[in-house]
Amino acid sequence: MKPLGDTISHFWLAQRMAQATETDLVEAMQVAALTNEDWAEMVQDCRGCDWTRGCKRWLAEQERHAAGDAPQACLNRDRFLRLKAALEERKR
Repeated sequence: MKPLGDTISHFWLAQRMAQATETDLVEAMQVAALTNEDWAEMVQDCRGCDWTRGCKRWLAEQERHAAGDAPQACLNRDRFLRLKAALEERKR
């Protein structure tokens, strides 16, 4: 079992991924689509990810391109997709 990555670094990677994918975590928490426990689990999953270098490269690229979905390699991809869908559904 590999050691987990630094908590603070992965907190910010998850934050940056949310921004890059236009997933509003604050709104998700306000409407109870995301709990503190959910967020902690997302950061914890990120800490265990083997794709950290690729993630950092992908995020750097997103600063120059339009936002999209998180890449397939992101362990939190499905969560970001579900959160975005839940927030979009609430706006309808």
